[in-house]
Amino acid sequence: MSEDRIIGNVKNVAGKIQDAVGNLTDDPHMQLEGKARQLAGRTQAKYGEAIDTAIEFANQRPISTLAIAGAIGFLVGAIWSRRN
Repeated sequence: MSEDRIIGNVKNVAGKIQDAVGNLTDDPHMQLEGKARQLAGRTQAKYGEAIDTAIEFANQRPISTLAIAGAIGFLVGAIWSRRN
């Protein structure tokens, strides 16, 4: 499990707690900060999940990974050469 997934989940939980405290104290600013922290945490956790999936794919299918990387490199090179 990547560090981004762990940190993202921690931020999500911290945001839920902050949202709950803001709700109890009737502080809409704190609630909004909590919701924003939850969103940031979920986003970071999903990013970490995507990285883990890509690493797992690369480990299971190294030839396919090289082919995909080569195709992406070719496309980027083709796009770059048309800009000049």
